[in-house]
Amino acid sequence: MRKTMTVALFFILFAGVGPYAGAASTDESGTVVIVFKDGHRQSIPASTITAMEFKSAAGAVTPIAIPAVGVPGRGRFLGKWVVGQGEDGGTFTIELQENGVAMKSHGEPHGTWVYIDGEARVSWDDGWHDAIRKVGSSYEKFAYEPGKTFSDTPSNVTQAKNTTPKPS
Repeated sequence: MRKTMTVALFFILFAGVGPYAGAASTDESGTVVIVFKDGHRQSIPASTITAMEFKSAAGAVTPIAIPAVGVPGRGRFLGKWVVGQGEDGGTFTIELQENGVAMKSHGEPHGTWVYIDGEARVSWDDGWHDAIRKVGSSYEKFAYEPGKTFSDTPSNVTQAKNTTPKPS
């Protein structure tokens, strides 16, 4: 029971919800805050942690993997994106739907998309492939012509903006 409570407390503190959520200042985002029995706190940047282990009084170790900080979740890609068309400087829209369907406003409009390694990968019926990736604090669309893969050099890279963003 104690191990369960410890794990639950960790997730409450890490997620920033629950009774202690208001106690941390806004400049502590992206940190894990440990509250000790005597009430003092220790903040550790979440980006420096790759895993945590909890050891019970009996000596059993329970490892907990820490998800990567800053990687957008699948839901962040849902909605309508305005993206660049490449060398001509124009734009078009890509809509990514919850059911894996992708639609675009030019060319062959239908495709499918999947969430892999923190990015949206779209395969269009005309053979083109697009990846929407977070680059720094913004997003970019990487376009791959038919016959290329997502690991090849892209045919073009343009800005991408979700006009209907969802939380990560």
